[in-house]
Amino acid sequence: MADPADYLPDIRRYDALADAAIVERIVKYLGVALHNRDSSLVACTDEKEVARVAERWCERKLGVHDQRRNETAVRMVCETMAGERAKSRVTFYYLVAKQLDRLEAI
Repeated sequence: MADPADYLPDIRRYDALADAAIVERIVKYLGVALHNRDSSLVACTDEKEVARVAERWCERKLGVHDQRRNETAVRMVCETMAGERAKSRVTFYYLVAKQLDRLEAI
């Protein structure tokens, strides 16, 4: 399993008070996906990826059943992380959950 502590500094660049326990739960949720470089990153330019994050992460895991709200949150995080060429999936998912005010749902 990936070490959650490896992701915390990146997340804290965007949220200085990021909760390590929440990061650990995201890492556990993502599991094997973090072992492959391609699947450990989010591609904001890929519309299928944006839709997949909105459906699988926002709707299924976070319990937000408003597709427009989910896609808006994903796009806002894409803008927030625009300076990052390689967007960490752990950081991305954390920020989307925070944007949706659903960190406690993780």
